[in-house]
Amino acid sequence: MKSMIIVCVLAIISLFCFSADAHARPTERLDQRTQMCRLIARTPLDWESEPWGTGGRKFREVCKSCHSRENESGAPFLHTESYTSAAWNRIFFKRRKKCARNGSWDVLSEEELLLINDYLYRNGAWTYDPNDADSCG
Repeated sequence: MKSMIIVCVLAIISLFCFSADAHARPTERLDQRTQMCRLIARTPLDWESEPWGTGGRKFREVCKSCHSRENESGAPFLHTESYTSAAWNRIFFKRRKKCARNGSWDVLSEEELLLINDYLYRNGAWTYDPNDADSCG
């Protein structure tokens, strides 16, 4: 009887753990700066697609110019999964990072910053789901 209860409790715990870990790519994002809900699932957010690809391209052109491996500026290496979606949102909302404060972001328009944030939010850590067609290839 006692072992049956333990098995049931473990089954329930594992059910909650696996359901909590099953993250799919986000379909929308609340931008705290503009207080607007941005729909980010209707088109792919990759390097090449328009207009959403602007976020990926600008991330590569502007952000990765300093945040690449073995850079000379001393900036930490960044990629889309360096932070979770929520953390990327905080970075763009609070703008406490050195590059946001030192003027490096000034080359980007507000719309480009929104698109970069959309791109990073959608592709942040823990957003990949191998069972989601949108996450494949």
